[in-house]
Amino acid sequence: MRKIPLVHLAHARSGDKGDTANVGVIAYDAAHYGVLCDQLTPEAVKAHFGGMVKGDVERFELPNLSALNFLLHGALGGGGTMSLMNDAQGKVFSTALLRMELEVPDDVAEAVAGRGRVPEGWRPE
Repeated sequence: MRKIPLVHLAHARSGDKGDTANVGVIAYDAAHYGVLCDQLTPEAVKAHFGGMVKGDVERFELPNLSALNFLLHGALGGGGTMSLMNDAQGKVFSTALLRMELEVPDDVAEAVAGRGRVPEGWRPE
């Protein structure tokens, strides 16, 4: 097993609805959707964001799209018109989630190596 950033397995998009950030995660390859379902639990996503998400994290599965959608409640400091946050519309949450590390079998890590953009200097464990 090896740890790799989520960006090697999926792409993502995020936005806002009031004080809730909405993050969609879409597998590049439908064969890896199960890995996303197993490891991107609401608890794991909430832990990844730490204190940035004040409320619950909800997860919705879209297997026909090999995608997951997350609602991060209480993540936007009151929402776009009330918040003093730099990212009051939650656009950066997708990029931040793509940096989450997932543990995958070695053959999956090798198959997806270099697929997504990773931050300069990132090294697998």
